[in-house]
Amino acid sequence: MTVRSTETPPGGATPAAEVPARDTDKLSREHLGVIALLMVSAFIVILNETTMGVALPSVMSEFGIEPSAGQWLTTAFLLTMAVVIPTTGWLLQRVGTRTAFILGMSLFSLGTLLAGLAPVFGLLVAARVVQASGTAVMLPLLMTTVMTIVPPHHRGRVMGNVSLVIAVAPALGPTMSGAVVNALGWREVFWVVLPIALVGLTLGLFLVRDVAERARKNLDGLSVVLSAFAFGGLVYGLSSLGEAARHTPPVSPVLPIVGGLVFLALFVRRQLRLQRTDDALLDLRVFRAPGFPAGLSVLVVAMIAMFGMIIGLPLVLQEAIGLAPLASGLVMLPGGLMMGLLGPVVGRLYDRVGPRPLVLPGVSAVAVAMVLFATLSPSSPVWWVMVGHIVLSLGLACVFTPTLTSALGGLAPRLYSHGSATITTLQQLAGAAGTALFVALLTLRSVALLDDGATEAAATAGGARLAFGVAAGVMIGAVLLATRLRKADDVRQETPAAH
Repeated sequence: MTVRSTETPPGGATPAAEVPARDTDKLSREHLGVIALLMVSAFIVILNETTMGVALPSVMSEFGIEPSAGQWLTTAFLLTMAVVIPTTGWLLQRVGTRTAFILGMSLFSLGTLLAGLAPVFGLLVAARVVQASGTAVMLPLLMTTVMTIVPPHHRGRVMGNVSLVIAVAPALGPTMSGAVVNALGWREVFWVVLPIALVGLTLGLFLVRDVAERARKNLDGLSVVLSAFAFGGLVYGLSSLGEAARHTPPVSPVLPIVGGLVFLALFVRRQLRLQRTDDALLDLRVFRAPGFPAGLSVLVVAMIAMFGMIIGLPLVLQEAIGLAPLASGLVMLPGGLMMGLLGPVVGRLYDRVGPRPLVLPGVSAVAVAMVLFATLSPSSPVWWVMVGHIVLSLGLACVFTPTLTSALGGLAPRLYSHGSATITTLQQLAGAAGTALFVALLTLRSVALLDDGATEAAATAGGARLAFGVAAGVMIGAVLLATRLRKADDVRQETPAAH
């Protein structure tokens, strides 16, 4: 059965009713090519999200800035993502797959070029904002396209490959950056990425076509403003918590967090009213879909754990155990590669057995890995850290694909773009929360240990043990959430508007 489009998209684009992939057992070669191109492009742009942490000391040295200023390279990126992503549900429906891809990759390529050329730090931050604007489009575009053109019984397999983008790209970012900075310098991080982005953009001009429904909807300006203050305030406040644990920042992180929550309440109220006429910027009826709230909850908890690990393990390896940045990145490389290789296998298993048989052992493995990390000390062998990271990566591989597929699988087709935007927005909040939680706990505990006479290395390890211990407790709670997962049935009919 095909999905019927209510209008023919402008410009001769193919309406959703004419897309054959939903009724065939195999994807056409054209659709496989589009998905592969979207995956590679999304991988490159999201890899870039976590590259600046390792490169920050070199940037600070060249421009003569303090850490409080340097952290804006990452904070500005995250803030832009948080502001732009909620609009992508409207954007994908309004402009279609092809235009969204060209827009996203063009912005990312332009931002990468400007970053590589930036003569002053302010322009480098502005370039990161342009980069982030393009990045924010790509992951929702990838997920929406997969849900539109892949038959339900093959979605797990394809979403297993999408997990490469969601989990492996951020994890490999520091490793890639460390290798490039070590050999060439921080600017070369951008020059390495730029040609790949331009090749992807060029191929997209020839290969990508509209494959989903398009709708002529107006953009609600008030919703955009409310979402910017809501999600921007929450990400900024959470990102500031770690710095607040080290010293008193100019603005207390409590203020943007509370303000973000107030604007979030106003944003939700407006969306509930606008969705009655299908004019919402972010349609919250996705939360009524079977499997969406449970899948999203587990996914968010897993993202908190992953981003806490991404910032936590390098700190322990470098400041407590004494490894160089490149060496610490290489320690985390086997786990990242295994996570990526296991993604398609987990996807095929999901198509056969559903989410619970995979997610329950997955979250349990993540909890075990956090317990292992909670035993680290300055004398811990590197192989012990590598084993823990591999266990963690295998567990996350068993979590991401099933939760993502079950969350999106129960949505009506016209809600795919809104579901993708909702998931990606909450991923950004989860990443900021995971980073903030880890840094705050580590800092508070290490400061207390330093006051008691501990060495710098011992204090860092002690703070990390506390943070990883709390993370283990959070993941044990995620086991209970995982018991509520089920394989969502494909939704062929539109759900009635809520009044």
